[in-house]
Amino acid sequence: MIKKVQRIVFLSLMAVVGGMQVSLACTNFLISKGASIDGSTMITYAADSHTLYGELYYQPAADYPAGALRDIYEWDTGKFLGRIPQLAHTFSVVGNMNEFQVAIGETTFGGREELGKQSGAIMDYGSLIYVALQRAKTAREAIEVMTDLVEKYGYASSGESFSVSDPNEVWILEMIGKGEGEKGAVWVAQRIPDGYISGHANQARITTFPMNDQANCMFAKDVISFAREKGWFDGKNTEFSFSDVYAPVDFSGARFSDARVFAGFNKVYSGMKQYEEYVLGNVKHGGENKFPTNRMPLWVKPDKKLNVQDVMGMMRDHYEGTALDMTKDVGAGPFKLPYRWRPLTFKVDSANYVNERAISTQQTGFSFVTQSRSWLPNPIGGILWFGVDDTYSTCYAPMYCGITEIPECFKVGNGDMLTYSETSAFWIFNLVSNFAYLRYDAMIPDVLKVQKSMEDKFVAYTPSVDMAAQSLWNSGKKAETLQFLTDYSVNQANGMTKEWKKLSQYLIVKFIDGNIKKEKDGAFERTETGMPPSPDQPGYPEWWKKVIVDGTGDHLKMIGAPSH
Repeated sequence: MIKKVQRIVFLSLMAVVGGMQVSLACTNFLISKGASIDGSTMITYAADSHTLYGELYYQPAADYPAGALRDIYEWDTGKFLGRIPQLAHTFSVVGNMNEFQVAIGETTFGGREELGKQSGAIMDYGSLIYVALQRAKTAREAIEVMTDLVEKYGYASSGESFSVSDPNEVWILEMIGKGEGEKGAVWVAQRIPDGYISGHANQARITTFPMNDQANCMFAKDVISFAREKGWFDGKNTEFSFSDVYAPVDFSGARFSDARVFAGFNKVYSGMKQYEEYVLGNVKHGGENKFPTNRMPLWVKPDKKLNVQDVMGMMRDHYEGTALDMTKDVGAGPFKLPYRWRPLTFKVDSANYVNERAISTQQTGFSFVTQSRSWLPNPIGGILWFGVDDTYSTCYAPMYCGITEIPECFKVGNGDMLTYSETSAFWIFNLVSNFAYLRYDAMIPDVLKVQKSMEDKFVAYTPSVDMAAQSLWNSGKKAETLQFLTDYSVNQANGMTKEWKKLSQYLIVKFIDGNIKKEKDGAFERTETGMPPSPDQPGYPEWWKKVIVDGTGDHLKMIGAPSH
């Protein structure tokens, strides 16, 4: 059995994540070793939910007696699903990266409704992630662990895409259950070719796949035969498309989901313009199987090799510069706000309309970019760049995978969605972002300035931290190495949160009451008597004034001479 203290922490984790609304919830990008400047592999993940609290989960390595069992709780509900045998030893896991630099992210695609429920199944997608991280030393091992578990104990979730990486390989695994009457799941996993990047965002992405390339593709032995038995596919095996059979793309899948993959790719690859029609929701079909003919490729080769800040940038997007640009329509208001409050769809005069679903969204609990680096010892090589709240205005702090303590600002139990905490990064970052939403075009440059300054600093520090840690490691001082990495990660995260609190104070002083206070030489201006000069009052853009007049007629029109 899990030790009492560990179980309390684990149950807290499950209860927190259990609030996630998985529909249209997450975004992942996958960066192969050959697509990065330094040869690291990277994956990204944004955990988006209106009820998810941003904190950093930690499961220390542990030893268990023979016959020990592990409790499994469903992520989405916290419901107890059952127990599976525990291993004699499990690995340390910081967030979604383990001590061997294996990292896993996910997005839910749902798929065929009749496959979404499997009575008696024990393994849901969230448990698969954390159990695999506790048991796998490589990405391939993680895939084997996950697929073996669902075969033995059943799959208790709907369709899911997983990003799985280690220091040398990056894989996308897509899985959907077999529904009632048959235990387990059908699945396909493909390795992202070296030099390429991939992505997924709540729409299954694997279509056809090579069946005679075991080095780069793995799949369930019945992934095609199961579909034939159900009457969903009758073509040649080489024509079989996992996504088009088990999770056919429609308007929503293209516009709400694949559009986010398009947006991230568009930041680093110049060939995406041709897919704009598709991501607007215009899915074309053809061929004998009537599968879509204009879908995006599963992977693309970026125009240049990417560094970690390029990948962070892929996670910061509102479709700027594309046909879906959220700053361009009247919904952005007078201050160019690239956010739309939920619900995601609305109706006017019996017609249905959409609010765009971008990568950067207000309801993100936490997000990360992982770096796995093969040339360094594992505790040093793995970095989980972790941030809370909206990806556009968050700051990613480096959490080395060898740390043994979580920073106070990210710690489980430091506040929750209904309890404000002065030391919680989640609440401090929400203070800044939610205030900035009020006058976005004026405030966001100040936020991004601090963000860039801090992330530049973290990235600049990394080589020196790596070197110092490796020197300790090579001297045989493993415990001291882990403590050094822990102290560094904890100090950077807590220090970042304090800087963000200062930023919140600066913003409220500068922008209070719709005014913008004057600054000079890095400080607010004062008159000779110490008073602030009259603030700037930029008002509203001309187009907005015309919208107001068009909507109110003569109601606001002045009669006679203006007076104050």
